[in-house]
Amino acid sequence: MPDLRQIIARNRAGEPIAIPSVCTAHPDALEASLTLAETLDQPIVVEATSNQVNQDGGYTGLMPAAFIRFVADIATRAGVDPARILFGGDHLGPQAWRKLPATQAMDKAHRMVADYAAAGFTKIHLDCSEGCAGEPAQLTDEITASRSAALAATALRHAPDPAALLFVIGTEVPPPGGARTDDHGDIPPTTPASASATLAAHAEAFRALNLPLDQIGGLVVQPGVEFSPMEVHHLPLARKPHLLDALKDWPGLCLEAHSTDYQHAAAYPRLAELGFAFQKVGPALTFAWREALYALDALRSQNGWASGPSLADTMEQVMLANPAHWQAHIHGQTADPRSERHFGLADRIRYYWPDPKAREAVQRLMTDLADKRLPDPMLHAHFREDEIATARANAYPLPRALALARVQTALRPYFFTGPRS
Repeated sequence: MPDLRQIIARNRAGEPIAIPSVCTAHPDALEASLTLAETLDQPIVVEATSNQVNQDGGYTGLMPAAFIRFVADIATRAGVDPARILFGGDHLGPQAWRKLPATQAMDKAHRMVADYAAAGFTKIHLDCSEGCAGEPAQLTDEITASRSAALAATALRHAPDPAALLFVIGTEVPPPGGARTDDHGDIPPTTPASASATLAAHAEAFRALNLPLDQIGGLVVQPGVEFSPMEVHHLPLARKPHLLDALKDWPGLCLEAHSTDYQHAAAYPRLAELGFAFQKVGPALTFAWREALYALDALRSQNGWASGPSLADTMEQVMLANPAHWQAHIHGQTADPRSERHFGLADRIRYYWPDPKAREAVQRLMTDLADKRLPDPMLHAHFREDEIATARANAYPLPRALALARVQTALRPYFFTGPRS
């Protein structure tokens, strides 16, 4: 099994090593990610979020144990060794029920965390930073830590192997739909003082419940990487936020970076040098899948092979028929709303691929291209040479293989440390 504590220890010893945490429930994005990890002989973390997977089903309709089976089935079909996969729970707290009073929302959160731990999730991000009904939008470190420690106690009681649990704390992440920039358009990193305060509050809360401090393994902080609807805020490679200073009394702790999607390849080893041994990615993978499907759709249209409306037109109809997943996040401030629905970096379109009309449209695209000759000069207009070579070596039909290869292009920079020893 991948050993997160060993990765943390190597990172804290100065080795630029990190493990990618893939946060998606899209089956094709997952297959591409797991297959790449297998090809490179690397470990990988697959994460589910609290609004995605919970005891009520979340927006995927999956409970925690079912999500693990779902991923395991994908791995089995793809010939991926399940031993290289670790499972993480992201933002586990009352968020999905924060419209309820705190007591009720936290009762729901405890049930969810118990289910995650019992199912075999071992990387547990505790997030109680958002207020519930009648509370401030953002809570203090003390309240956040107290609630998080209570959830940690629940996880430890329900885990098959309590010692295997590794808790991640901290919530220095942007609001849904956009990044917080300063007056210069920069993403300010978390200050060492703020990180230290978060650690101190959690240490006090864990001690109050007699919980093991050495099972806190990760601290979420902002290194200065983010993406807004139509713009990537790249890591300033020369920046030294000195966040490791806050960890000097925590030798078993590393930093975790959220929203690392779309960064330049050089950012990932640099983040590892700065102490970020856990690097999260999600929307960039399904963005790549959409990008590949739209490229294939363009090839189909250019050659007169389409048997129905364009994929983009179908997806527009699907999204307009059910605006719940994009309406609160897309305001047309940086592009017209249709452009943001289809091309926005937050990739709100990812929620719509399971829709029956979307599934039918994707299948029609694959069928329309199934018996067509797709020579390299045609493909080079939309796909990289290495993607084409990877796809041609794949046992899948070429159109599907090309889409999987594009997802792997997005994930490949996260695997910069070479095969595990």
